[in-house]
Amino acid sequence: MAGARTSDWPALSLDQRRSTYETLHRWTQIVGKVRLARTPWINHSWHVTLYVTARGLTTWLIPCGPRSLQIDFDFLEHQLALRCDDGGTRSMALRPRSVADFYRELMANLHELGVETAIYPRPNELDDATPFDQDEAHCSYDPEAANRFWRVLVQAERVLMIFRARFQGKCSPVHFFWGSFDLAVTRFSGRPAPPHPGGVPHLPDWVVRDAYSHEVSSAGFWPGDARFTAPAFYSYAYPEPAGFPQASVRAAGAFYSTDLREFLLPYDQMRTAGSPDDALLDFLQSTYRAAADLGRWDRPALERAEIQRKSERE
Repeated sequence: MAGARTSDWPALSLDQRRSTYETLHRWTQIVGKVRLARTPWINHSWHVTLYVTARGLTTWLIPCGPRSLQIDFDFLEHQLALRCDDGGTRSMALRPRSVADFYRELMANLHELGVETAIYPRPNELDDATPFDQDEAHCSYDPEAANRFWRVLVQAERVLMIFRARFQGKCSPVHFFWGSFDLAVTRFSGRPAPPHPGGVPHLPDWVVRDAYSHEVSSAGFWPGDARFTAPAFYSYAYPEPAGFPQASVRAAGAFYSTDLREFLLPYDQMRTAGSPDDALLDFLQSTYRAAADLGRWDRPALERAEIQRKSERE
């Protein structure tokens, strides 16, 4: 396929923008938990995710009795918009402000709209689980950093959708998990998986076991954290089949992280390739193929034959 230009994929540095991402991570958790509190539980926690839009991230519709609410991050005008289907609206500025200040204003706006919602007030999947209403330490917001991060999500969404279209088995949407702060797509073999050991920081083990109730090959984009301080695309399998870390991956610069137990393709390696889109699709397809072949998935039944034949020739 014709690849996008390097200029379509903006430069991104975790070290330069870490404080903004740490604050924004917690803001997305607060908004995501509003959706979690009001939405029926769907397997693999698919009911809690956010989705990429032409301006930022959205919850989609949140049921509030007979009414519906939608909350949108706008990284062009740097606003958080709350909209109800009865015409009620509120907005909040995305600006340097503490997590506690963001939390208090959002809860006040929900109350004024008549959809006051109680959420679990601590972050999940973070070592620092300071309650939202007490967190004055995380208070950075660089509009350029937020905009660049969203622009990467837009490009990643586009390529991940191409990859998703090659699969006809059970597959997640391309969606944004605010717990781990990543854009993900997950393919399923159709077979149950052994119970996950859990152990994710500040996340109940039963939630993790629900997420990994069946065999998966999962991939996506992640801006990095203290464990790996560069943005990267990732791909992993659960359960990890024997030989997976040694599998051959068709993407320059990709490697298996023994610490994270997943393949990583550093973002800068991908964006500076001759064809970034093709480099990313090579990474996605070859890591999935390794997981599926080593895990003995029924690939002919799970993959669209005409698309698979084309991808195998690429």
